[in-house]
Amino acid sequence: MDLVLRSENLKAGYVLQSPNGWRTVPAVNGINLNVPGDEIYGIAGESGSGKSTLLKALFVTAVEPPLRIFGGKVYYYPWGQEVNIFALPESEKKRLAWQYISYIPQGSMSIFNPIRRIKATFLDFFRSHVEGREDELLKMTREHIRTLGLGPEVLDAYPHQLSGGMRQRLAIALATLLKPKVILADEPTTALDVVAQKAVIQLLKEIQKESHNTVVLVTHDMGVHANITTRMAIMYAGRIVEEGPTQDIFKEPLHPYTKYLIDSLPRIGDKQVREGVPGNPPSFLNLPAGCAFHPRCPYALELCKKETPSLVSVGAERKVACWLRSGR
Repeated sequence: MDLVLRSENLKAGYVLQSPNGWRTVPAVNGINLNVPGDEIYGIAGESGSGKSTLLKALFVTAVEPPLRIFGGKVYYYPWGQEVNIFALPESEKKRLAWQYISYIPQGSMSIFNPIRRIKATFLDFFRSHVEGREDELLKMTREHIRTLGLGPEVLDAYPHQLSGGMRQRLAIALATLLKPKVILADEPTTALDVVAQKAVIQLLKEIQKESHNTVVLVTHDMGVHANITTRMAIMYAGRIVEEGPTQDIFKEPLHPYTKYLIDSLPRIGDKQVREGVPGNPPSFLNLPAGCAFHPRCPYALELCKKETPSLVSVGAERKVACWLRSGR
């Protein structure tokens, strides 16, 4: 399995100032991730599980205060060899950003300047990475968005003149402008209606299929994962609790938390009342001892309350962090 992205014991969080002084909020706690090439890799979990923080930590130039990296390593494979991104100078990090790995943040309005036309953002982006005259860069931009099914007239619009779905598709166009090997997409369908969600998801699928790159998709929508991801990881309280092929996870979830997430999905023709995950997610400032899910888990053992289970292999392609599965 050829990897395009890997993390090793990655730890990240936020350093915030409060009336009582500075405090640290750990949001990513020891993540070991192996992302293969040429697939759509999903990261799922409830809001507040650390998904978005993980994505920012993987895209190094998105790490800005109050977010901090507390430990671990992130590896890219830009020249067919493993590179520890944290060990590179800032200039090299910036070069790899967008050319090897790109990032689609939550909310397309955060990408485009509200008082400048869309084409200005694309030209600024191009100038920071590619040399050329403005007319040449604009021609390349028009050709790129045309291949994604977007008309060139959108380049002359201001962000507020476009729908949320169109802005999100342009955000994807911007992230794929330099044909990166890895695209990190953070909740790309949030706040969109069903029709716009479908268009955005279809666009990501088509880009991945045509370019044979890898999309790492963060969303709490398990229905989206079921439809487009090939492999996925389940996050809870800053840790990965299950990982494996998407179809296998939906067919037989190994972690109780994963089972709750899947069972909460509505099914056509099924009028049975669906139950969500009981209780509430824990605060990162006060995580329970042992397995962080044990206060909400109906199957919790005494061991679950005392010791944190490691993510271990269960079979050829599955991993789970649960004492019910791995034993002692």
